[in-house]
Amino acid sequence: MTAPLDIDQLHTFIAIVDSGSFTKAADRVFKTQSAVSMQMRRLEERIGKQLFIKDGRGNRLSTEGEKLLNYARRIIRLNNEAIAAFDDNRLEGSLRIGTPDDYAERFMPEIIGRFAKTHPNVELFISCEPSVDLAERIQRGELDIALVTHNPRERVSEVVRTEPLCWVSSANHPLPDDAPVPLAVGRRDCVWRQQAAAALNAVGREHQILFTSWSCTVIAAAVLSGLAVSVMPESALRPGMKVLSQADGFPPLPPVQIGIMKRPGVSLSLMNAITAHIAACLDNISPAVVDENLEPDLGNGLVRQYPRLKISNGGLSSW
Repeated sequence: MTAPLDIDQLHTFIAIVDSGSFTKAADRVFKTQSAVSMQMRRLEERIGKQLFIKDGRGNRLSTEGEKLLNYARRIIRLNNEAIAAFDDNRLEGSLRIGTPDDYAERFMPEIIGRFAKTHPNVELFISCEPSVDLAERIQRGELDIALVTHNPRERVSEVVRTEPLCWVSSANHPLPDDAPVPLAVGRRDCVWRQQAAAALNAVGREHQILFTSWSCTVIAAAVLSGLAVSVMPESALRPGMKVLSQADGFPPLPPVQIGIMKRPGVSLSLMNAITAHIAACLDNISPAVVDENLEPDLGNGLVRQYPRLKISNGGLSSW
């Protein structure tokens, strides 16, 4: 019989990858550096492959290490879910969570799904609104936690994911060469809108805002129909979209940073649990691959599967 993988070794392996070094990982897993090195030698012996490659003074993952990392994260998450399922002291209560609708569509299904399985006695209330409105609701005590676009000039949040911000157009409708760039963007206080305008102004490229909305569905529709160009995080790209580069006359944009805001006074155990789920799920999200014939079903689909989930939407604002 094939011997199973050691959970503790996998946990240490993930800690090395996440922290960037064996030394920092040793602190995270409360082991000596020599014990961490020994665990990795044993894991490599068990796998029969080299997991790390010397890179200067440090180490980087080998191709086999990258392959194992995905399995390791899934094994650890499933192990934690199994333990939680038999925990007599499982968490109870409710959490009010806020997120912009573009994050909700891409990130929330996995976050909610895993959290509901692990903590079935916690009731979740989900509100979909722009980041600026969510920050205000956190300050008023109307939300417990919010997933927002990190913008240190406007609000304080803990960064949990960074990814490229891309210029996108329709793959099936070419842009006119001699006209201002037609844009579909968020409201005036949207940081992506401000970055897009600043980038085009910096290279002297004319542009005109044709569509304004905080709904990612409306923005995507304008792009896919060939009516406008927009900016979107890499994970939000959809089939039928084309990523525009400097070769197309579009300057590079700052990366997207997604942050978490927390209301003081929330149960620490509940807050730690949902924050851990959010961080783990965002860490494993890959660029979106979405069937262009399917409509988003965040509300109905998840409510049918998780009846203790309640979703509200602040309404669509387009003009």
